[in-house]
Amino acid sequence: MEVEKTEKNITVEEDDESKIIYRGWKVMPFIIGNETFEKLGIVGSSSNLIIYLTTVFNMKSITAATVVNIYAGTSNFGTIIAAFLCDSYFGRYKTLSFAMIACFLGSVAMDLTAVINQLHPDKCAKAIGSVCKGPSIGQIMFLAGAMILLVIGAGGIRPCNLPFGADQFDPKTKEGKRGIESFFNWYFFTFTFAQMVSLTLIVYVQSNVSWSIGLAIPAILMLLGCIIFFAGSKLYVKVKASGSPIHSITRVIVAAIKKRRLKLIGSSSDGLYNYIAKDFKNSKLSHTKQFRFLDKAAIQTPDDKLNIHGSPADPWKLCSMQQVEEVKCVIRVLPVWLSAALFYLAYIQQTTYTIFQSLQSDRRFGSGSFQIPAATYTVFLMLGMTIFIPIYDRVIVPFLIKYTGRDGGITQLQRVGAGMFLCITSMMVSATVEQRRRTVALTRPPLGFAPRKGAISSMSSMWLIPQLVLMGIADALAGVGQMEFYYKQFPENMRSFAGSLYYCGIGLASYLSSFLLSSVHDITEGSSGGNWLPEDLNKGRLEYFYYLVAGMMTLNFSYFLLVSHWYRYKDVVAKDNDIDKSSDEFDKVSV
Repeated sequence: MEVEKTEKNITVEEDDESKIIYRGWKVMPFIIGNETFEKLGIVGSSSNLIIYLTTVFNMKSITAATVVNIYAGTSNFGTIIAAFLCDSYFGRYKTLSFAMIACFLGSVAMDLTAVINQLHPDKCAKAIGSVCKGPSIGQIMFLAGAMILLVIGAGGIRPCNLPFGADQFDPKTKEGKRGIESFFNWYFFTFTFAQMVSLTLIVYVQSNVSWSIGLAIPAILMLLGCIIFFAGSKLYVKVKASGSPIHSITRVIVAAIKKRRLKLIGSSSDGLYNYIAKDFKNSKLSHTKQFRFLDKAAIQTPDDKLNIHGSPADPWKLCSMQQVEEVKCVIRVLPVWLSAALFYLAYIQQTTYTIFQSLQSDRRFGSGSFQIPAATYTVFLMLGMTIFIPIYDRVIVPFLIKYTGRDGGITQLQRVGAGMFLCITSMMVSATVEQRRRTVALTRPPLGFAPRKGAISSMSSMWLIPQLVLMGIADALAGVGQMEFYYKQFPENMRSFAGSLYYCGIGLASYLSSFLLSSVHDITEGSSGGNWLPEDLNKGRLEYFYYLVAGMMTLNFSYFLLVSHWYRYKDVVAKDNDIDKSSDEFDKVSV
């Protein structure tokens, strides 16, 4: 295939586009099969990590929660680096290949920390008050190495998997567009399915059978995922690297700064340079009045020379109006992104401290002796999301369409806002349930004692389900709404970057969660009211922490309403041959 090299970035020639064979659903067994096994492997290695660190590596609860938050945050922030390398140099196929191998090696290394006794500290005595020996420097280093490999793998897979699957469909045909939408549904289904299996079967094996076997299962599943993915290698559409959008963003900002002293004529786009290349793939954007100072990058002066085809001779001094509007799209999203990212600050608490709550609650299922593993309770969060999505799609959306007359019923930002409101409700319910759990533990005979923690409350841990289900529904609204919002509002060549932005938001929330936990622990430890977050939750005030998070989410929700009112949706110039358009592309006002 003939290619053109521009600034070290390789793109397919326009004439070669007709030679691409889109196999669509014929290659989906390889991609979706790999997606299922890969998610089972990654989630299986990390879903029970907080219990593994406290029971096998003898870490304190606050330390384990901090480590897990840092691990999750780094995995998510790593997506921005992977997206840059993918778009600039390697393309999605090579990035995915490298990342999956790294994930497999990380899963194997994590299993070795359980299999080889020298790679983890001695087991703690079950007696209350016994002193546990923590991990050595060498053991910590090996564990960190395994987690780094998993971070590299997850960081590379997350921003590339979804776009790579969409690459297999022809976006210029109706069948291709429908295939892409259907693939998104399958993607989220396999993701949720993998989490549910990991949080039930794999977690049960890890907690009740053997950590060695339980961590070997994800490694084996990752190997199967790699085999399935590479088996379809010759059938995939492999889009080559076309240049990172960061270059274009930087050029517009630099050009605008260089021309900061120039004056704009009027408020329209008259007089602004707007060269569009013949092989330009993105939707053409209308001129907007927000961030007008960036328009100066498109002012053509006598010193700005053009190439024979009309493109600027120096792209760092002159940019097209299209490039400027694409940068505006990114800048407009950022205030919304910050608020939407903070949603996960509350979400994370339901996947960490809810587990500790269940450890000191009655986890018996039925009248027998079977106990539900603590980490398995987060599966109810997944169930809430899984059950609500089809109800939302088949019942709520058609009703809203009749009421509002809008495709989709409501805007993406309204969907995110609804999720944020439910998030606040979930945290309030969490605080109420924890207050009840603690009261029962202190006033009624305990069922026993959790190792290194304290008395087990006779309150059934099933009371934890409502808060988890509410958060699952909130994620179905806010989480999926965010992904759809970023995908539609970013220019087409920035969609890998858009996907990474979503995960970076989760990463930011993970780091903030670590900071919040450490701060609350340090501030309250020496206070007259006592430590809110001790090892023994019965001696703490976890409900106060939940109320604090609910208050923070309320403030964030107020900020979200302000930036949503200010936001303007991407305005695409209509073309006669367009097959269909999202209604949001014509909505200038978000709320």
